[in-house]
Amino acid sequence: MQISASLVKELREHTGAGMMECKKALVETAGSIDDAVEFLRKSGAAAAEKKSARVAAEGLVAMVIADDEKSAAMVEVNCETDFVAKEKDFQDFATDVASVVLSGNPADLDALNSAPLPSGLTVEERRKELVAKIGENMSVRRFEVQASSNGRVGSYSHGGRIGVLVALEGSADIARDVAMHVAASDPMCVSKDELPADMLERERGILVAQAADSGKPAEIIEKMVAGRLQKFVRERTLLGQDFVKDPDQSVEKYLKSAGATVSGFTRFEVGEGIEKKTENFAEEVMAQAGLTPSEDKS
Repeated sequence: MQISASLVKELREHTGAGMMECKKALVETAGSIDDAVEFLRKSGAAAAEKKSARVAAEGLVAMVIADDEKSAAMVEVNCETDFVAKEKDFQDFATDVASVVLSGNPADLDALNSAPLPSGLTVEERRKELVAKIGENMSVRRFEVQASSNGRVGSYSHGGRIGVLVALEGSADIARDVAMHVAASDPMCVSKDELPADMLERERGILVAQAADSGKPAEIIEKMVAGRLQKFVRERTLLGQDFVKDPDQSVEKYLKSAGATVSGFTRFEVGEGIEKKTENFAEEVMAQAGLTPSEDKS
């Protein structure tokens, strides 16, 4: 049947799919907009399934803070290229997902993916639509909520690639300063009490073994180990680190001077822990030619 340009335009505005995809869907459904929407969703799901094995290590960390600043949500949404991470549709999706996390506090990723967005689609349905439209694999990787009943939650975003939420009692300026510090210095936890005991014991064992080669007396070795272990703890805890805006004092001293306390923080960095595929174009060409890099082609 003949499909009018106005009908294609209407479907495109409704779904965001490409012009040719919209025309094909209308042809397959005899011009029915509702059926065409369903057709596009199904084809989008199939396309998303085909792309699901491709590594998505780029993306965006999106944050949404409650109006009263008592709570905030942060999500990492991945795609395959930095170019797509800058697309408005992708960024809007990441922000919408963060809003769902803040309002619904889902138990896990499965619950989040099944949660409805304002459009009526679930997070997973919208993800598949975007995969079909943009042509890259995408995934909602992780999320976190920070809350402070007696204080506020501050945030800091570094180019959308690093996001930090900090729960503390103190002013908004202090919250932002501490969040910026966490983004730059990447502490493991707030204080020594939160460091895993097995980690400290393992580090102590390493330090003892290193100090034993010094030939110094046992009591000196003990002092050496204690000092180095303290340094290890300072470097990995928020309170022990030198404050990035004033390295002459620790974060703990900065907070005390401001009458502020930190109860927790979350730091996400796009792609951390994801094994990225590295490609060597020259080696790829040689492989296709049946050669290896060490072969002499002359």
